[in-house]
Amino acid sequence: MLEARIKKHPILSIDKTSASVTFTFNGKKLTAKPGEMISSALFAHGIHIFGHHKKDKSPQGMFCANGQCSQCLVIVDGIPVKSCITPVKEGMEVRSLDGLPTLLKDDEVVKIGGEIPVVDTPVLIIGGGPAGMSAAIELGQMGIYCIICDDKQELGGKLSLQTHNFFGSMRDCFAGSRGIDIGYDLASLVNENKNLEVWTNSPVVGVFADGLVGVVKDGSYTLVKPERILVTAGAREKTLAFHGCDLPGVYGAGAFQTLVNRDLIKPTDKLFIVGGGNVGLIGAYHALQAGIDVIGIVEALPECGGYKVHLDKIKRLGIPVYTSHTVLRAEGKDHLERVVISEIDNKFRPIKGTEAVFEADTLLIAVGLTPVNELKKQAEEFGLKTYAAGDADIIAEASAAMFSGRITARAVLKDMGYDVEVPPEWEEMVNILRSRPGPVKESHLFPKDKAVYPIIRCAQEIPCNPCMEACVLQSIKIKEPSMMGRPQFDGDCLGCAQCVAICPGLAITLVDKGYDKTKRTARVVIPWEMPEGTIKIGQEVTTTGLEGEIIGKGKVIAIKESKWQNRRLLVSLEVPYNKADLVAGIRIKEPRSKKIGATVKQIDDGEVIICRCERVAKSDIIDYIKKTGTRDVNAVKAALRVGMGPCGGKTCTELIMRVFRELGIDLKDVEPPVDRPFTQEVPLKAFLKEGDDQ
Repeated sequence: MLEARIKKHPILSIDKTSASVTFTFNGKKLTAKPGEMISSALFAHGIHIFGHHKKDKSPQGMFCANGQCSQCLVIVDGIPVKSCITPVKEGMEVRSLDGLPTLLKDDEVVKIGGEIPVVDTPVLIIGGGPAGMSAAIELGQMGIYCIICDDKQELGGKLSLQTHNFFGSMRDCFAGSRGIDIGYDLASLVNENKNLEVWTNSPVVGVFADGLVGVVKDGSYTLVKPERILVTAGAREKTLAFHGCDLPGVYGAGAFQTLVNRDLIKPTDKLFIVGGGNVGLIGAYHALQAGIDVIGIVEALPECGGYKVHLDKIKRLGIPVYTSHTVLRAEGKDHLERVVISEIDNKFRPIKGTEAVFEADTLLIAVGLTPVNELKKQAEEFGLKTYAAGDADIIAEASAAMFSGRITARAVLKDMGYDVEVPPEWEEMVNILRSRPGPVKESHLFPKDKAVYPIIRCAQEIPCNPCMEACVLQSIKIKEPSMMGRPQFDGDCLGCAQCVAICPGLAITLVDKGYDKTKRTARVVIPWEMPEGTIKIGQEVTTTGLEGEIIGKGKVIAIKESKWQNRRLLVSLEVPYNKADLVAGIRIKEPRSKKIGATVKQIDDGEVIICRCERVAKSDIIDYIKKTGTRDVNAVKAALRVGMGPCGGKTCTELIMRVFRELGIDLKDVEPPVDRPFTQEVPLKAFLKEGDDQ
């Protein structure tokens, strides 16, 4: 089977070197990129099933790609490991984990000894993403020594997965730049500051009553004694429970972006997405950039919650979005093969007779995020001086996380006795960046007395101003007092297309009505970030309007690199004169028709798996709650082992709470589970220190 690697990408650089390492999987010799995770290497060879569960032999595969769960466990040289966080090494022998792993025989006596090192630091920052790096830079500039811990191999957090351009303020938070570039720039500033010590590959696993914090630093257990703790651990994805949600091929958008944008793996041929927020909409766009066929998106609400510019740009490319719909089932024998969706009423109940079936091999769950704050709760419980920033505090866009990190760093400095203040404009900016999208309004009128002019399709108030900053003649203005206002063109235009190149939402086109007066055609310049070869000069294309409606035909007359925005192309289209103002994009795929009333097999809702680690069904939880009358998640946990698997309840806890709510129980009356250290598994070998007999 040919390797499922991405061969070309409009944004990311493709490593064309032949460097590789050799390993085996179930006795078959395979190759991997140096430093590549085992799971990614297996996906590159089309292997999506890594083993079978001990309880019911169900197939296991990728789920979180973040080391949080146990779905991707494999046996490496006799030891069970999480394949998504274990890099391939030359000669490594990897085997499927089918059932329980075999305990190794003791062939030598191991002497436990040596002291666990304790490291003092004024500030410990937990998480090296946008908030953590921004806070560290602010503290380091004031001469404060900090240790930054992150569980990944390099700094950046989710920025390393974000190939799109960011919204916000161009001057204050890198708006108009791509997330991957922002992450690199921030990491460079952190690494250049001698006051900042970076511990990568070092997950923080617990906070204790004596003020010590446990860290597995490069595989060795270390204790840190901080004067202050700043938690910037980000967020984890929420999930859904429906029949088939546990099939290989059903996983989160973050795992998908890790495979596609970090590892340049093409994990799917036919992709379906649940969730019309920014994560789901951006995930669809990233898939198209990787050459993946996106079948559609379902959203339970009547309208998508993500930015309208994100929604519009994927509609223009031909991706159907089904609002007021839900996923009923994911079907397949050992891997996802089909997705069944249905319309829902205003109480989110499926409407019988509206079912539709789509062939798909991957289903992404993008239904929101929840803060990773268990370490913050532990620290606060023990009375430690603790702060939080970014998504660990409030879920918002990465631009808000950066500002949040800077503001929280100033709060830390002030508590340490430094004469610093948080500028009022910072507080105002972070509140704007955290704002929900405003109402959709009619677009501003197009100019009628200009030959060349931009058309700005910002119909919704969102925090963004790069087009205004980029306009050489300052003809693009936000006339409202806030950056949330909608930009409009009012003045002269040089036709430079800089606004087209810089707009994060790809919502601006440039119209040249004087292109060919004889043929009565105009030139329209649109932004383009799809794979090379998707369109060609001289090709006739189907043009689309603001929300994907077909406008007509156009001819590609030029494809040029932008001078102002690297890795974005400017495509010139020749279109009829009277259609120029309507053209906003190009359709690259024909949407599959939705077949209403498809014949589907009815399946008992009780078969839905809630706890993936221990394979506990929804019916078991419902029966126990009804039988005992319990209002305590800990009681359910003790009786059914829910939340006692390797993920520690990170995936299933919210689903269990949802079961209580479905039974009519007020969640205020439900006792949540107790979070205890360690927050993730720590291998015993981490406690063996150098000099011990091993």
